[in-house]
Amino acid sequence: MPPRLRLANARVPQPVRCQRVLCQFEIPGALRHASTVTTPAPSHERMTSSPPPIARFPPSQPPSHRRPEYRRSQLLRQYTSVIRTTPLMVFFQHDNLQSVEWSAIRRELNKAMQKVDDKIAVEGRNSPALAPHIKIQIIQTSIFDVALRIVEYFRPSKSTLEAGKTPSAVDPATQTSAEINLAGSKDDPTLTHDLSRAAQAAVRNMKGKHELSTLLVGPMAVLSIPHMSPEHLKAAMIVLSPKAFGYPAPTRRANPDWHEFPVQNGLSKMNVLAARLDSQLFGVEQAKWVSSIEGGMDGLRSQLVMALQSMGSSITNTLEGAGKSLYLTLESRRSVLEDEQKGPSGEGEGEKKE
Repeated sequence: MPPRLRLANARVPQPVRCQRVLCQFEIPGALRHASTVTTPAPSHERMTSSPPPIARFPPSQPPSHRRPEYRRSQLLRQYTSVIRTTPLMVFFQHDNLQSVEWSAIRRELNKAMQKVDDKIAVEGRNSPALAPHIKIQIIQTSIFDVALRIVEYFRPSKSTLEAGKTPSAVDPATQTSAEINLAGSKDDPTLTHDLSRAAQAAVRNMKGKHELSTLLVGPMAVLSIPHMSPEHLKAAMIVLSPKAFGYPAPTRRANPDWHEFPVQNGLSKMNVLAARLDSQLFGVEQAKWVSSIEGGMDGLRSQLVMALQSMGSSITNTLEGAGKSLYLTLESRRSVLEDEQKGPSGEGEGEKKE
């Protein structure tokens, strides 16, 4: 091992230290003179007017009674949107369906809806494709009940907002409104979205008064069709519940996938309760009558036109029949009177000739 040498007079280089460099820029003369110029005084209007209020919430997310980031709040907004935009809904009660069964049922439903769209396109009718938008989903009954009450009974009006009161709810029995005055409270009465305090306060007393409230018990599923289409309703019921609607089940040769075990086991756990068409509650028999309309809404309109035409023709025939019968009666009476007048004169002429 080599000996260690001590370097007494040698200078060991020190580590480089980060030095702070101050860069000084020379200010141009124009800017130097500009800095000495005094700024004008603010105007009188600017000094007397109050500054605009600072917005605590962005306009895209107004304050709400329910926290918008919660899952229950998002479900409430989703349900109110579905109820407002879906004129045809069918309610099912299910019994703990497995995910494999739900996947198989949705697969068969999508296939049936696509066949109806293809049939309508082949016939040349101008109808939108509904297969991608027809869904069957599980709902939370308590939140769905609140969404129903908000859509049906929450009626915000301009007069109540201008008066500083919350919008009122309409009582379905008495058809009267009960306004709640929240003057002086921290709640803003101009907020009328679905998660607002005004909407919650307006429908709180309407709990249990909706006609669907008695059905929203236990595990529920909803089939939503975003257009009034009897053909899609019929095809969906043939897949989901053919026995309840009295339709023949798909044959094994025509649709072998429908007869698979996951589909049949899942359908055996589902029961049809009711349907909601254009904000009205329909039973199974009434929904079956709607699904039996041939040609969809176009067929229903043609049937209505034919009924009106037949009604007009029947009224015309009735009026013409009364006029004809009166005319024939008068004509027969006139002929009788003419014969009576000619009878004595004819006998007198015969006696004179003799």
